[in-house]
Amino acid sequence: MNEWRSKKVVGVIFVLFLGQVVSLNLAITSFTSSFLANLNVDAPLTQSLFTYCFLALVYTPIFLYRRQKMLVPWYWYLLLGFIDVQGNFLVVQAYQYSSITSVTLLDCWTTPWVMILTWIFIGTRYTLCQFFGAAMCVAGLCLVLLSDSGVGGSGGKNPLLGDGLVVAGTLCYAMSNVGEEYCVKKKDLVEVLSMLGIFGLLVSICQILLVERNNLEAIKWSPEIISLFGGFALSTFTFYSIVPYVLKLGGSALFNLSLLTSDLWAVIIRIFVYHQKINWLYYLSIVVVALGLIIYSVTDRNSITTTDVENGDVSNQYQVLNEENEDARNEPVVA
Repeated sequence: MNEWRSKKVVGVIFVLFLGQVVSLNLAITSFTSSFLANLNVDAPLTQSLFTYCFLALVYTPIFLYRRQKMLVPWYWYLLLGFIDVQGNFLVVQAYQYSSITSVTLLDCWTTPWVMILTWIFIGTRYTLCQFFGAAMCVAGLCLVLLSDSGVGGSGGKNPLLGDGLVVAGTLCYAMSNVGEEYCVKKKDLVEVLSMLGIFGLLVSICQILLVERNNLEAIKWSPEIISLFGGFALSTFTFYSIVPYVLKLGGSALFNLSLLTSDLWAVIIRIFVYHQKINWLYYLSIVVVALGLIIYSVTDRNSITTTDVENGDVSNQYQVLNEENEDARNEPVVA
């Protein structure tokens, strides 16, 4: 019994550690994007380009080594890659107009968008407590908009435009998440990450050639800028790679709570790195959003607990992340 409890404690600690790694990488992503914006670097598509490049280089060889048929048609991955690229583009572009605090707090809009999309397209049903929690998140985000409209300011040359870009970007993130959830249900996480990297890379290159060439030519490259691009790429690559495992081992409750800490870190970064003053509405919005996410998460019937994984009881929507598609591996590759 004691040995079992020890293993359970170690498992919980490991999941908490992974959750904080995800949150830390999200905070690093926000920091590097904000820092590049302050250096007058306006190349959001190029920032994401290296992320998709890393995903393709790491996961595509593993996928090819397995010599298995694709479980999802390529054109769905093309659509998924296109939507994901637009989400990254809009959110990173927002740093040109708004503060790091506003962008990271408004990222929470992804939760209500996901609820709406999964209700319509996947048939997921939510409890009244979850709706109440999501409503609290929206109320907290409205406080950010109120502050950015002039009740104290937030930094940035056009905060409201930046906030609008973030909200639009979170809609793209939500569509990408729902699409990725559908693909993951086909039981091959490596295929999803590999194809997301390949098609995200192709879409990014095409879009850069169309709309970002002049911005790239205007950049005065320096070791500082190159290191910030590298830091962004590594942090987002780690984020993309770890998130599915956090969902598998800890469920969506722990995932949401882990991401919440990145908002707090963003405030710390803004205070100690940028030496900016924070309006009191930001602190109130953090509390409201935190309570909303906690209420939403603890009443989430679709999450997996660590105990469920240990006992093999993973009959919900994230069950597929625990399984390997042995049948697909054994099928011959069609030339």
